[in-house]
Amino acid sequence: MTEGSTSDSLSHGHELAPQLAPALQEACAGKLEDLRWFRSDWQVGGAATGYANYRLDGEDEPRQVVIKLPVGPVEYRFTTKLSQTDAPTPRVVAHGVELGGYDLAWMVMERIPGDPISLDNPKKTFMALADAAAAFYLHCETLGPPGAPKLQIDWGEMLEKARASVRDNELPEKQRWNEAVKKTQKALPTLVNRWDSRSIATWCHGDLHPGNAMMRPEGSPWGAAACVLIDLAETHPGHWVEDAVHIERLYWGADDVLKDVKPVKLIAKARKNLGLCNEDDYATLANVRRVLSASCMPVFLHREGHPRRLASALDVLERVLPLATP
Repeated sequence: MTEGSTSDSLSHGHELAPQLAPALQEACAGKLEDLRWFRSDWQVGGAATGYANYRLDGEDEPRQVVIKLPVGPVEYRFTTKLSQTDAPTPRVVAHGVELGGYDLAWMVMERIPGDPISLDNPKKTFMALADAAAAFYLHCETLGPPGAPKLQIDWGEMLEKARASVRDNELPEKQRWNEAVKKTQKALPTLVNRWDSRSIATWCHGDLHPGNAMMRPEGSPWGAAACVLIDLAETHPGHWVEDAVHIERLYWGADDVLKDVKPVKLIAKARKNLGLCNEDDYATLANVRRVLSASCMPVFLHREGHPRRLASALDVLERVLPLATP
């Protein structure tokens, strides 16, 4: 049986989930109560989510839990393994890779009340996120060394696509974009050499941002109040600056959010506080990643073509390229 895999018949887990409820109850030894399935607008694919109560041995009051099925192999592995540590990830009380005769991974885990962490106080929010990220990296070390990344981006091909997109679409500042991408192509051997020679010493979260973090409240039976990282499906081997620059990239065009926040510096400081090595010249490496990410923005006009985002990405590209290739 393959860990976390699903059959074609489970492509619509939200439809099958109610049928699997008796098998889920049996797998949880009758500890699951008041199960109710729901499907939110933000859910994609065939995943099903449910709320329930779960009675732990020796406790009088049940705890509120979330059920997810099916769960992909990466999310299953990291969520269940890290639950056995003090990592800032949800605690898991039951899980398996088979249910009702199907090859299907599932988890019953801590339900954190409320919504993802707020941006009302961006500096406080991103400090909490940086601390959680550093703790995540630390505890991921218990799972073994990351090894080589499985997926490698062909940056040369991406830049060719970016040039074609600039040529074929009516972008604001079209000529500036064309010149900036051309300069990046000329510098690409240096950029790629620096990026490919980075230390691969971290399990990156892969989709680190406030929407994938929640605050466990004071007095929670699950543990101390903390920022908890969720949705580990994109976890992969890499360098921690990937997560930090990913945060920046999400807010290009919304400069007021990161006005007084430097995600790279925040995560570097949080890592240092936990005794983690920051490896390499991480400031230069972050600039390389910024250039590579910004130069490819025209490839993704269908989802990132808002004029403000494009303008911000172009400003980053023009400003940072000389710093990444001194």
